[in-house]
Amino acid sequence: LGKQDKLVRLTTTPQAKKKRPDLPDSITVRLLTRRVKGKEVSVLTSMTDAMAYPASEIVDLYAHRWEIEMGYREMKQHLLESRFTLRSNLPELIHQELWGLLLAYNLIRYKMVLMAKSLKSVYPNQLSFRDASSHIIYKLTQMPIYAPGNVPKIILDIERNASQFKLEGKR
Repeated sequence: LGKQDKLVRLTTTPQAKKKRPDLPDSITVRLLTRRVKGKEVSVLTSMTDAMAYPASEIVDLYAHRWEIEMGYREMKQHLLESRFTLRSNLPELIHQELWGLLLAYNLIRYKMVLMAKSLKSVYPNQLSFRDASSHIIYKLTQMPIYAPGNVPKIILDIERNASQFKLEGKR
């Protein structure tokens, strides 16, 4: 274990034991504490073998997992407008709706990758998803009123506005 690592014993609560009698009385876990982007981060893991599971890799994976969580939040809050329920009633239509949501999210994120490339030293996750997605969706919904010849100009215009969506000092 590293200097900042500790093995911790967690005991099972009586309530959990009542619901799941097969649970052990306690479990040994590893507490990792590291500085990530100037902030102290603590990660609790059941992967106690420090040789097999280096702390740096676990903390790095945690950061990646956090970005995934942020993506879920972006989909729920900004694309679904915090509506938890889906409109469809049939399982196959619910699947279609979820695939549509994932497709829309990934297309917007891809466009944000292109927008970030148009700026110097900016990563896509340094752009505001809320603001950039609103701008992209607005521009795309306005396309039917323009002549087909103007579509490439509108798409380029989306990228030209990338700098206004930059998050200062975030992520």
